[in-house]
Amino acid sequence: MEFHPKLIILLLTALVIAGESFRRYLKRRQFARRHGCEPVARSFSKDPFLGLDTILGTMRTRREHRILERSCRLFRTLGNTFTVKELGRSAILTIEPENIKTVLSLNFNDYSLKHRYEAMKPLLGEGIFNTDGHHWATSRALIRPSFAREQVTDLRLLEELIQDLFALLPRDGSTVDLQELFFRYTIDSATEFLFGQSVGALKESHSEVGFAEAFHYAQMAIPMRGMLGPLGVFFRDRKAEECNRICRDFVQRFVDEALYAAATRKEDEATETKRKYIFSHELASRTYDKQRILDELMNVLLAGRDTTASLLGNMFFVLAKNPAIWARLRAEVESLQSRPPTYEELRGLKYVQCCVNESLRLHPVVPRNEREAAKDTILPVGGGKDGLSPVFVPKGAVVGYNVYAMHRRPDIYGPDAEVFRPERWEDGKLQPRWGYLPFNGGPRICIGQRYALTEVSYVLVRMVQEFRSLESRDPGPWVEGLALTLCSRNGAKVGLIPSHTN
Repeated sequence: MEFHPKLIILLLTALVIAGESFRRYLKRRQFARRHGCEPVARSFSKDPFLGLDTILGTMRTRREHRILERSCRLFRTLGNTFTVKELGRSAILTIEPENIKTVLSLNFNDYSLKHRYEAMKPLLGEGIFNTDGHHWATSRALIRPSFAREQVTDLRLLEELIQDLFALLPRDGSTVDLQELFFRYTIDSATEFLFGQSVGALKESHSEVGFAEAFHYAQMAIPMRGMLGPLGVFFRDRKAEECNRICRDFVQRFVDEALYAAATRKEDEATETKRKYIFSHELASRTYDKQRILDELMNVLLAGRDTTASLLGNMFFVLAKNPAIWARLRAEVESLQSRPPTYEELRGLKYVQCCVNESLRLHPVVPRNEREAAKDTILPVGGGKDGLSPVFVPKGAVVGYNVYAMHRRPDIYGPDAEVFRPERWEDGKLQPRWGYLPFNGGPRICIGQRYALTEVSYVLVRMVQEFRSLESRDPGPWVEGLALTLCSRNGAKVGLIPSHTN
């Protein structure tokens, strides 16, 4: 019998691939046995190959705004670590603090963000939130000095913007959506800090308010690109592409201004002391790479706007339904005698901090996250019938950690873990360590967390001082609004009663 050369090549190629796959299988099995790994629980799927029913279930619960609720239910049913299959690719999901610590800290170099790079690149470029290795380390070193204590403790900017916010709040008890205003407040706050001038979203008359709208749409498109993964090449969102262009062109002009300022800055120390702090100018003093500055500004802008606004919206939704908590906050801030707090006074308001901590626990603004294994590695727990054995993680597998579900574990936070109760933080006995992860952890822990907590606390204190009571105008429960961050889908609709009437 005579074989065609092409058939021989095809057969040899198939044999090589099969042989390599078998060799890799044996190597991984040996690796797993050496580390005592045991199988992990699996989420049931009617389609064991592609997991299409799992994908459809996820899409359905997303439309119903119950995807996080569904996650909690799966963890209660399957345990604190289990696997799912979507589009033929397995992912390991966990709410075990030890596993999360291993991924984010102990075995930090075993994981990467490669899987989300393409989804974020059109808007963010290559910055601190979507790069790995040397590029990420350089980004962090470039940005970190800009969040030094002197920038965090200067509250003058926050007071100027809170007055803009107060000017928009009705004083007659009529209904207002605070969350919508908080998103406008934080885009003004972030752009003032980053560029030296705000987009004027709170004043509405500013022509550049269109940037805020474009930025909102552009960042909302990122989760969809991430969910589609490789299939994203078949779907094109022309509006998102245009919004990406508007946002990057807008920020580019501030990059040019910053580089010009850096080149012409005088070395007079007295002048340097007095000049206004502008984040983009500080970056330009450390690098002349225009693309690098633009990308880092886009990354920090995304974090500075959405996370803070979402936290404020979630917190005020809950506070409006708890008048006793509002009354206690009022009692605590009475010592300020209606004047704006200093940074040190803000840190001394313990119940304020408890409320912020509790909001971050119950409604973490980044409720879930994930990493891709850059090499064969292990998780310390989750395998076996008792869930206490190590779990093998093959290279390329995704490990997802669900902060929302972990923050609601009764064995960590008690039987009332589903309840907003700030008092659980008061005596200092609650020490969840890696079981509390509002700002990520390990080398990638949020470098702007102190700034964000200061801003949120300041807004809360000034609102408590300004308004005697906060009345909920939403009879329903909190409903998840999940995009890049987690906010209240229905906003924070309230009525405000001023502390003083004219």
